[in-house]
Amino acid sequence: MMKENRQLKDLVSVGSAMLEDFELLGIESVSQLRRRSPQGMYRDLCRMRGQRIDPCCLDVFVAAVAQAKDPNLPVEQRQWWYWSKLRKSGGSSAGQSSIT
Repeated sequence: MMKENRQLKDLVSVGSAMLEDFELLGIESVSQLRRRSPQGMYRDLCRMRGQRIDPCCLDVFVAAVAQAKDPNLPVEQRQWWYWSKLRKSGGSSAGQSSIT
């Protein structure tokens, strides 16, 4: 298996706040992120913070995990708002329609 050269900060839609969330969730690399569930990450983060977080955070998690799994992901799908539109339309993108 090829070594992953990308860093979390290299992923589209991932800024400093999301990097802090990844750290809180114990995610330090793209290869770790690849193995995570966006929905599980969102639930864990809400539990850790003791509040329901804006579901757009889930959309960023979906975009980040999709990029971690596919370095050649289409540019549009690297943007969190692509996943937000799917979630809001009731699309089954990555099974996230259960969290609105």
